[in-house]
Amino acid sequence: MTLTRTCLTPRRHEGYADLEDYAAIGEGRSVALVGMDGAIDWWCAPNMDSPPLFDRLLDARHGGHFTLVPEADSYRVERRYRDNSNVLETCFITDQGRARITESINSNTAGRLPWCELARRVEGLEGEVTFRIDFVPGTRAGTVSPWLQDTPIGKVYNIGPLMVMMRHSDDVKVLLVDDRELSAQLTTRKGSRSMVALLAAEGEPLAVPPIDRIDERIDVSDFAWRDWAEKLNYDGEFKPRVLRSALALKFLLYSPSGAIAAAATTSLPEGIGGEKNYDYRYAWVRDACLVIKAFVHAGALEESKAAFSWLTATIRRHGPNMRACYTLQGELVPAETFPPLHGYRGSQPVRIGNNAKDQLQTSMYGDMLATASLFIDAGHVIDLETARLLGDLANQCADRWRQVDCGIWELPEQHHYTHSKMACWLALDHAVRLAEAGHIEQTWQGRWQRERDRIADWINTHCWSETRQAYTFYPGTDKLDAAMCLTHRFCTQVSPERMQATFKALQEELGRGPLMYRYSGAEQEEGAFLACSFWLVEALGATGQCDQATRLMQAAVETCDGNLGLMHEMIDPDTGAALGNFPQGLSHLAFICAANVLSGGKSEEAD
Repeated sequence: MTLTRTCLTPRRHEGYADLEDYAAIGEGRSVALVGMDGAIDWWCAPNMDSPPLFDRLLDARHGGHFTLVPEADSYRVERRYRDNSNVLETCFITDQGRARITESINSNTAGRLPWCELARRVEGLEGEVTFRIDFVPGTRAGTVSPWLQDTPIGKVYNIGPLMVMMRHSDDVKVLLVDDRELSAQLTTRKGSRSMVALLAAEGEPLAVPPIDRIDERIDVSDFAWRDWAEKLNYDGEFKPRVLRSALALKFLLYSPSGAIAAAATTSLPEGIGGEKNYDYRYAWVRDACLVIKAFVHAGALEESKAAFSWLTATIRRHGPNMRACYTLQGELVPAETFPPLHGYRGSQPVRIGNNAKDQLQTSMYGDMLATASLFIDAGHVIDLETARLLGDLANQCADRWRQVDCGIWELPEQHHYTHSKMACWLALDHAVRLAEAGHIEQTWQGRWQRERDRIADWINTHCWSETRQAYTFYPGTDKLDAAMCLTHRFCTQVSPERMQATFKALQEELGRGPLMYRYSGAEQEEGAFLACSFWLVEALGATGQCDQATRLMQAAVETCDGNLGLMHEMIDPDTGAALGNFPQGLSHLAFICAANVLSGGKSEEAD
C-alpha cells in the first residue's frame, strides 16, 4: 500500500507552512523537512543536533531555506514515499506540464557517506514546467555571516565551520549568486532529467563527487531503504503502516553512535503561540527504551542491539545516576539557551538544549529493566558489565522510589507521580525475574522482591481514588494521567479490576474521539498526544479487550493518517492541525507496539 498526499497550490501563513505539510528525508545522521511547496525549511547538518543550515521553520522572515518550486501561479502537488523507502517523490502539475522531484539524503552501498549529500532529481513528465531554485543559507541565529569562496572546482559557502557546495546539471541556469543567496531557474520538458544537490561537511575537507554519481546514489539509497524494510520480520496487523513507522524511527537512529533522537526538530510548539516548545534532538533514556521495544517487535535486531549497547555504555560512562537524556554523541545535554528567532508562528521561546537533563525521573528504572528483559526474551545475551549495571539500577530504584520526581511528562512540579511508582514496581519485578533466571546477580533478589511489594501496597493505599474509580495522577488529586496505560502489567498482576476502571476513566476524561490528552487540564495549552492513543490500544489489547482496542486503533489511524504515515507529537482535536516536534519517535513506536499486541504479539508489560 502506498500512501499519497495531494493538494492544490500550498499556501503559507505569514511565511509559515502548516506542520502537516512537511515530509522528511534523511540518512541516519541528519533529517531535512520538505514542504509541499518544494521548500526545505529545516536541515541540521552534518548531524541532527548541529546548528541548522536551514531554519525558516523557526523564522519565516530571516531563516535559511532551499526551495525548488514551480513558477506557475497555481499548481497541483502529489506526493508519496517510494514503497518501503524513505526516498520522497513529489509531482508538480501545472497548466503547462508535469514534473517529478525525487529527493534523498544519500547513502552508498556500504552505508552512510562521510559527507552530507542532499540530492533533488527533477524529471520532466509532460509539457514544460519552469522551476525557481533558491538556496539561502542560515546564519545560525545571527551568530555567523555566510560567505562565498571561489575554488577551482566551484563556489563554496562557508557558514561558520560548515562548508556547503551546490552541484547542478548543466541545464540549471544560475541567475544570482552572492554571499547571501543563490538563485537559479530550471525548465523541464518531457523526458528531461536534471539534478540539484547540496554537499556539506564540517571541520573537514569537502568531497565533490561528479553530478551523475550523486544522481545514481538516489536509487542506491532507495535500494538500501527497501532492502532494510523488506527484511523486517513483522507480519501482523497494519503491516504497511508498521513498516512506515519503522522507517520513520530509522530516521531518528543516529548511526555514528547508535543513539536514538526523540525527534529531529526543536521548538515546534505543542500549542501555537504557547511556551511549550522544547528541543527534542537528544536521546532520552525513556524514548530510547521504548524505541528499542518497537524495533524488537518490528524485527530490527541490529538497530535494537546498537541502541541498547549505546544506552548502557553511556549510562555507565556518566554514572552513577542516570540522566534523563544525553546528546547523540553520548555527552551531557547543554542547558537551555534561547536564540533570537521568531519561533514557529511566533511561538516563543525557541530553545537549544533541554533542562530536563537534570530532572529526577524514577520511571527510567522501569524502562531500563523492562528493555533488558525484552532483549533477553528475544533470544539474546547480556554481558557482565551490563548485568552489573542492571543490578546497580535495581538497587538505586529500591532506594529512590520513595522520592518525589518530575514524572514522565517532565513537569516543573515534583510529586509522588503514580506512573513513576508503578514504573519502579515494574523495574524491581523485572529485576527479580532476571535474577531468578540467572541473568543478573542474585545477591539482592530478596530485597528487590520486598521493596516491589512495598511499592504495590503504597500505590494501592495512596494513589487509588474511590471517588474517581481510578488511579490518579498523584496522591491527593482527582486529576488523571494517560501514562497509566504504560504500566498495565502492574495492574494486571496486582489489581486488574482497578486497571479496567482506570482505562474507562481515562477515556471519559482525556479522550477526544480516538485522541487523548496526556493528563487532566492539558487541553488548555496543548494538543492531544498521539502516543497516548496507541498506548491505550496496547493496554486494552494486552488485558484482553481486543475488540475495543481494534476499534480504537482503526479510528486513531484514520485520524492521524494525513501525512504519508508520518506522525507528529500532537494533533489539535478541533482542527486536525499537527503540533509538536517531528518526526516524533514516541508516536511511531507506540503505534508499532499497539499493532504488535493486536497481532497476538507479546507486550513485555503483560505477563
